[in-house]
Amino acid sequence: MSRPVEIDVAALHPAVDDPALNSMNFLNEVAQRYPDAVSLAAGRPYEEYFDADALPRYLDRFRRYLTDDLGYDEAGVRRTLFQYGRTKGILHELVARNLAVDEGVTVDPEAVVVTVGCQEAMFLVLRALRADPRDVLLAVAPTYVGLTGAARLLDFPVRPVRGGPDGIDLADLRAQLARARAAGERPRACYLMPDFANPSGVSIGLADRRRLLDLAEAEDLLLIEDNPYGLFPADGTTRLPTLKALDEWGRVVYLGSFAKTVLPGARVGYVLADQRVRGADGTVGLLADQLAKIKSMVTVNTSPIAQAVVGGRLLAHGCSLARANERERAVYAGNVRHLAAGLARRFPPPSPVRWNVPSGGFFAVVTVPFPVDDALLARSAQEFGVLWTPMAHFYDDTAAVDALRLSVSAVTREQIDLGLDRLAALLADEMDRRGVSVT
Repeated sequence: MSRPVEIDVAALHPAVDDPALNSMNFLNEVAQRYPDAVSLAAGRPYEEYFDADALPRYLDRFRRYLTDDLGYDEAGVRRTLFQYGRTKGILHELVARNLAVDEGVTVDPEAVVVTVGCQEAMFLVLRALRADPRDVLLAVAPTYVGLTGAARLLDFPVRPVRGGPDGIDLADLRAQLARARAAGERPRACYLMPDFANPSGVSIGLADRRRLLDLAEAEDLLLIEDNPYGLFPADGTTRLPTLKALDEWGRVVYLGSFAKTVLPGARVGYVLADQRVRGADGTVGLLADQLAKIKSMVTVNTSPIAQAVVGGRLLAHGCSLARANERERAVYAGNVRHLAAGLARRFPPPSPVRWNVPSGGFFAVVTVPFPVDDALLARSAQEFGVLWTPMAHFYDDTAAVDALRLSVSAVTREQIDLGLDRLAALLADEMDRRGVSVT
């Protein structure tokens, strides 16, 4: 057997050895390394309601949609489900209906590109916008690591914008735009999660959403709105309108995911890009058309079978994922409240441990009086049997971060209690080692 060629990592694209890419693999695999630990790390959906028997029902429901609603014959159904498919996807009409029902957004289905997870949607948008070496992307910090990693692969510099307790610091956004332009850079867009953001759990209030849109229009800036958690408020049914629903100027490119609301294993997401693009010949089309060109050279198309499963679930609930996820929403809301109460019991004043209480979603952030890194996580897993995520993974620099993220989406309340007991023991031990006073 011949010996494989050895390639120096320096001869590959710099992104392959970038911390952002290492973070994504680390976060996906850490639970497998410590299977006996309680995982408060994974931002995965609740698994108890997964139902393998539902998959054929969803497929059959989508098949009937093709025949009864769209008029396909059996040959057309087979071709749609089994062949290479339309690059933009076969789910676009149902996505448009879902957005109308759940978000109050009326869209042209042709402005929707169905993607291989939301991660591909993100990649397509960044690839389209990165047109010049001067181009930079703004992103609210802390930032979802998948965005940072995708930008690295595209040599798209990311400039952080302060988040804070209000979700975004609009004054800092304005300052970052001015600073970038003064340096000869072209800010193309700002990426953010207005609802229960990953990793911070923070949401942007209604007044600030309107001010953000006004700022984007005044500054000629696109907003990339990522909304995987918006259907999961912790206070019942109260939901704020998305940026896209409030957008009067077409400033928002909207990223959607069915991973949290239908089935993560399907790997289906989408991008709504209804901005107009003028071609060199003067013709005007949709930004979605340009994204589809890029997608055709990346993944060709999104699995029609996976789309059919998602489509069947949509159809089974009148295209409302809010209705389809009532049980899950109750679990997440209860878990968020249980986590906040559990932290309060274990770290009463004057403890130096602090945390935020999110109004929904999957995540909360705990701030501690010492730096948190992967070495501490390894000790937490090995010696105390609990996993969490260092917040340093979500910042685009090497500065120490004194905080960790807890996720409560894929655990029971009993597991939350056990995990918090173990976390409290770890933090007490670490503060004792460091001589930190707890009074």
